[in-house]
Amino acid sequence: MTHRATGPMSVSTHYDVLFDRHPANPILSAADWPYPAHSVFNAGATRLTDGTTLLLCRVEDRRGHSHLCAARSVDGVTDWTIDPRPTFEADPVRYPEELWGVEDPRITWVPELAQWAIAYTAFGRAGPGVALALTRDFRTFERCGLVMPPDDKDAALLPYRVHGKFAMIHRPMHDSGSHVWISYSPDLRNWGGRTLVLAARRGGWWDANKVGLSPPLIESPRGWLMIYHGVRHTASGSLYRLGLALLDRENPATVLLRGDAWVFGPEAPYERFGDVDNVTFPCGVTVGTDGDLLNVYYGGADSCVALATTRISRLLAWLDAHGRIDSSN
Repeated sequence: MTHRATGPMSVSTHYDVLFDRHPANPILSAADWPYPAHSVFNAGATRLTDGTTLLLCRVEDRRGHSHLCAARSVDGVTDWTIDPRPTFEADPVRYPEELWGVEDPRITWVPELAQWAIAYTAFGRAGPGVALALTRDFRTFERCGLVMPPDDKDAALLPYRVHGKFAMIHRPMHDSGSHVWISYSPDLRNWGGRTLVLAARRGGWWDANKVGLSPPLIESPRGWLMIYHGVRHTASGSLYRLGLALLDRENPATVLLRGDAWVFGPEAPYERFGDVDNVTFPCGVTVGTDGDLLNVYYGGADSCVALATTRISRLLAWLDAHGRIDSSN
């Protein structure tokens, strides 16, 4: 699908529309919550064994602290059943790295464990770090604790081992910049072998200031499809938009293709205006029964949960047409 924009004072432009916003957007907000909440956004997503869609939403209270709460829907769009109390709260007594809350969950079903792994940001005095929890039912959780020390976030576990080890995509922040890395573990507790995957570009690019994983990597016939967010700092604030890359199936540290252009960004009012203006930030996707339809659940302006749909085949075709092997500068 191609969109054409023209105007009396503008040059005609053409771009591919890869993501279709759902007409019911935003599908969840604080007004839907069964208990007091300031804002609801950045939801991890999965489909349960009975076909129900579960969103694990970040819920921020009026202190500015966040916890996670589950919402369930048969069709993944309407009639949400929301847990009457927080599903997963910070536990700063036993886990001091969660002193100021838990944020931005990303959910992966791990067949080997017959459990879901939830990578989330633990926010404490040292800054944001990556923590991991396991669950079979989203009622009880086994915390693994902090697995990537601050400053680090935007993490998700891969569903399968890589060369015999668990693998996690994450985004540490250090003097060299904010880039996407992968690390490996034999036991989900001890991590090493950190390798750069995707670097933020330099200069005037839309993703020049920092990049990070958005939803967990998406398995495709061609490799691991990555939807990532890029940030550009402007005179009026930061812009969060989405780009695409394709990683090698056997060696996810290898980028096969990366698109130069951003493919989805804040346009609708619920994306442009909120607690943090101009943000489209997905943490979760579900794949349709056909193996191709993709439901992308994203936070709009740090104030609501919205839904966009696309197809894996559509994204791969766009990368074939517009991606490069080396697009780091």
